[in-house]
Amino acid sequence: MKFVHAADLHIDSPMRGLEQYEGAPLDTMRGATRRALENLVALCIDEDAKLLLLAGDLFDGDWKDYATGLFFRGQMVRLRDAGVEVVWVRGNHDAASELNKHLRLPDNVRELSPRAAETVTFEALGVAVHGRGFAQRATTEDFARSYPAPLSGLVNLGLLHTSATGRAGHDPYAPTTLEILTSRGYDYFALGHIHEREVLCRDPWVVFPGNLQGRHVRESGPKGASLVTIAGGKIASVEHRALDVARWCAVEFDTTEMASAHEVLDGVRARLEGEVAKVEGRVLAVRVRLHGASAAHEELWRDPSRWRAELCAVASELSSVWLEKLVLATEPERTVEALGAADDALGHIASALACLGKDDARVASLVVALSELHNKLPSELRGDDVLGLALERPDAVRRLLPEVEKLLMARLHAAARQA
Repeated sequence: MKFVHAADLHIDSPMRGLEQYEGAPLDTMRGATRRALENLVALCIDEDAKLLLLAGDLFDGDWKDYATGLFFRGQMVRLRDAGVEVVWVRGNHDAASELNKHLRLPDNVRELSPRAAETVTFEALGVAVHGRGFAQRATTEDFARSYPAPLSGLVNLGLLHTSATGRAGHDPYAPTTLEILTSRGYDYFALGHIHEREVLCRDPWVVFPGNLQGRHVRESGPKGASLVTIAGGKIASVEHRALDVARWCAVEFDTTEMASAHEVLDGVRARLEGEVAKVEGRVLAVRVRLHGASAAHEELWRDPSRWRAELCAVASELSSVWLEKLVLATEPERTVEALGAADDALGHIASALACLGKDDARVASLVVALSELHNKLPSELRGDDVLGLALERPDAVRRLLPEVEKLLMARLHAAARQA
C-alpha cells in the first residue's frame, strides 16, 4: 500500500511584490500553487496511493473569495473518484481562527480535531492516523506529548504541523523534540510547517516534506511531497517527488580573474543553461549574485542597469527563464583602502567614503539630508520590502553605503580615464 505525505500547499498565496519586477511571469507564478496541487493529486492517482496526508497550511489564511475553497474541493473530488482517502490537520495559516469561510468537503476528506489529538483508522488499509490541528495561529503547546498510543496490528502514522526544535525563518509553533516524536511508537511521523525537505529520523521515519511550491528565492530548489510505500506492516520506502511548477534558483557566480563584463555574462549564461537542464521544462526564476575581485568590477558597477538588461536578454533566450534579480557584490582588484591611500582626488573621495559609515554623527546628518528625498519616493520604494530603501533609518542607510561606494568609484574611475 502507498500513501503520499504533503504539507504547506499555501494555495493561492498572493506572492506579493512580483508586480514590481518588469517581465515577471505573474500568471504562471501566482497560479503555481494550484498547478502544484493538481500535480499532487495526479501523483496519488498515478501511483495508486490509497491515502493522502496533509500536514497543515493548505491555505494562506482566509480566502479572498470562495474560488480558493472551490478549487481545493474540486481536487478532493478527483481523489474521491479515484478511491483515495485524505486526512488533514490545520496549520498556523489555516487555523480555525484564521479561516472564516467554509465549504463542505467530500466524504473521503477527514479533518482531525483542533481541540484535542484524535485517531482515525482505515482497517482495510491497515493504517491508523493520529493528529491534531491548530485552533489558534500562535500555538506554543507541544501537541505531540498528548498524541494517543499506537494501535496494535496497524501501521501508525502521526500527523503534525510543528516547528520541531526550531528552524530559521519559521515561527516556533507547536514546538517539540525528536525524542518526544519517536517515543510515541509510530511508524511514520508526517510533519509540516518547515518549507525545506528534511528527514529527521529513519527509524522510525520522521519527515518534513517541504512545501509543495516555492514562492520566493528563499524557497529554492525542488519542491514536492513524499511517496511512502508500506509492505509487510512496515515502512518499506520513502521517496521525494518534485511537484513544483515554477522553480526558484539562487546562482552564486565568482567573477575572479574575469577581464570584462562580457566575459562574466558568458559565464553566467553557461551556468543558467546548466540550471535549465535540471528543471525539466519548469519555469525557472533566478536570482544571480556576482561576487569576487576582478577587472570586470568597474565595468559592471559603472552601469548596473545595462548589465541587468543584458542578463535579462540572456534569460529570455533560454527556455522559460525569468531573472528575478541581479545582485552585484563584486570587488575591485584595488581595494578601497588602497585607493584611499593615494594622494589624489579619487583617493580623498575613497577615504571619505570609507570613514563615513563608521561615523554615527555623519550618518545621522546624511539621514536628515535624505529625508526629503525619502518622502518623495513611491510607496513601493519605501520600507523594508522587496525594493524598499528605508532612507529614514540610519541602519538602512549604513547598509546601502558600500553599494554607493562601489557605484560612485566605478564611475569616477571611468571619468578620470576619459579626462
